[in-house]
Amino acid sequence: MSQDRGELAAFAAGLRFEALPASTVRKIEDLFVDWVGSALAGRGARPVQAILRFTAAMGNPAGPSEVLADRTRNSPYLAAMANAAASHVAEQDDVHNGSVFHPATVVFPVALAGAQALGASGRQLLAAAVAGYEVGIRVGEFLGRSHYKVFHTTGTAGTVAAAAAAGNLLGLDAGQMRHAFGSAGTQAAGLWEFLRTAADSKQLHTAHAAGAGWMAAWLARDGFTGAERIFDGPQGLAAGMSRDADPARLVDGLGSRWATEETSFKYHASCRHTHPAADALLQVVRQHRLAPHDIGQVVAHVHQGAIDVLGPVVDPRTVHQSKFSMGTVLALVAHHAHAGLGEFDAHYRDAAITGLRDRVRMELDPEVDSAYPRRWIGKVTVHTTDGRVLHGRVDEPKGDPGNTLSRPEISDKALRLAQYGAPGEAGMQQVLDRLWTIAQQPRVGALLASP
Repeated sequence: MSQDRGELAAFAAGLRFEALPASTVRKIEDLFVDWVGSALAGRGARPVQAILRFTAAMGNPAGPSEVLADRTRNSPYLAAMANAAASHVAEQDDVHNGSVFHPATVVFPVALAGAQALGASGRQLLAAAVAGYEVGIRVGEFLGRSHYKVFHTTGTAGTVAAAAAAGNLLGLDAGQMRHAFGSAGTQAAGLWEFLRTAADSKQLHTAHAAGAGWMAAWLARDGFTGAERIFDGPQGLAAGMSRDADPARLVDGLGSRWATEETSFKYHASCRHTHPAADALLQVVRQHRLAPHDIGQVVAHVHQGAIDVLGPVVDPRTVHQSKFSMGTVLALVAHHAHAGLGEFDAHYRDAAITGLRDRVRMELDPEVDSAYPRRWIGKVTVHTTDGRVLHGRVDEPKGDPGNTLSRPEISDKALRLAQYGAPGEAGMQQVLDRLWTIAQQPRVGALLASP
């Protein structure tokens, strides 16, 4: 029998809105609004457009579920895939530090598409989303640091998270949910190799995770069985994808520790591994009133995970690849005080940016590495052109639970993202009003007006 003895599946199947603490409800509402902004921002990205064309060609234009990026309709399966792809390209979707997992981009696409297809309420949508967050975060923590070195956790743990959200909406019992986890786990996929050549795989990872999770739950409801020991069996996820898996993490604090509340918002439009150093550099620049030409070299003191993911990106050739370049992100912060969507689009190949980019290096720091992934400490050393050596440190990057975004900041971010994805998009304030009151909706309808 699996080490979790079916507890995780039973928790995901039985979770209801009424059991959620008020603080968890508030957080999942915040995360939902934040996610919609990212889903809209991805609209124009070339890989997203390819996936939209695929899902449209394969799907049902009269389907019950909404594709946010182009305001069309489709089946819940394909709508979830499309929305998952769109919400993971702007690099502004949320992240849970301890699991190194982006929950929103695989959980909310399934929760929204499923709720619209099933006629579920806003409260049911939010409860299903929490089930997905709680499961996915624990699976990511279970798989450990060794997993993340090769595997994109959002694609792997995300498949199980999507199954948890879908299964909760579909009313699976504990046994069916366990089978859904088995079917999701056997489909879990996502490799970091794409970063070396700026390939489009990252959007495929999230699209596949959302679709496979929905399929796993739907099949389980119909009696389809999955491996009962998919997590810790001799040929399960841990055996094939991890060297440091910890089965105890699967059931850590179920029902008392609400991991959803530990999730961070992303302030910069880049890989989360760049954010701590970016905030630390910004601190130095402001404190010492440095101009970009004052900066000679920058050392970013980082954890090993940052080196594993960001290290292969030496000379980024696309906007998306540049978001995984520590040097590019720090150069943008030094010049523009923010590494946002506009800054990347307009400046990532500027001579001034690439010049400073090439004077940034990462260095493994024992303190930062030992704290990771529970804490993401930002430390930089700045060597100025006039010979000074300056140090910056941030213990909680902007967006972390202890340094979080307020609701007005979340609304402003969502509006900016929506405008980025669809310039001139009308009525977004009305959309935001609907999003913030999702828990009061007896039936989840379309979030956006028809085109």
